[in-house]
Amino acid sequence: MVHILAKGNSLLNQFIAELRDKEIQKDSLRFRRNMERIGEIFAYEISKQFEYKQKKITTPLGISEMSLPDSKIVNATILRAGLPFHYGLLNYFDSAENAFISAHRKYHKDGSFTIQFEHLSSPDIEGKILVLSDPMLASGASMEIAYKALIERGTPEHTHIATIIASNQGINYVKKHINMKNVTIWAGDVDDELTSKSYIVPGLGDAGDLAFGSKM
Repeated sequence: MVHILAKGNSLLNQFIAELRDKEIQKDSLRFRRNMERIGEIFAYEISKQFEYKQKKITTPLGISEMSLPDSKIVNATILRAGLPFHYGLLNYFDSAENAFISAHRKYHKDGSFTIQFEHLSSPDIEGKILVLSDPMLASGASMEIAYKALIERGTPEHTHIATIIASNQGINYVKKHINMKNVTIWAGDVDDELTSKSYIVPGLGDAGDLAFGSKM
């Protein structure tokens, strides 16, 4: 199952447009805040898929019976670009446990690259809802590595893969290399083109650099 949220008309499209805009991108604070706001919207949409149970809430004037989420959540992201998006999700999934994956592209002299996995910090995810976020799903290789590292910590009840901008190639790669049983992909928007260096076009550029500054 793949959900593309930009297909509907909502404020999400405004926030994604600002992420893409090369002039607005010059304000890194606004860039991070837009990623965070998008994370909050994703959390709201994803929460509709959770299990719920009835709970009695005592108010000053009586008892209100409400349907509340009944899922244990692990909120995971790939460092460093995923942090603002992650925080947006965490603003709504505020009781979630958290996991962090360190992985980056290692470029070779011929211009090709491999994904270098370095570190994983994660709780047990057995039987829990895993929300794995990365703002860009380009080639899909980083997401595959992150997911397979995480499931060594247990088998989640369901996995929600969340990305702000995806390429069609990235989505197809994930569907091919990850067992999609009990996995849902959520994309803000999907672009058709992926360059030979695996940059999404039109995309938005390097999300990590735009959020936190350039790296060596």
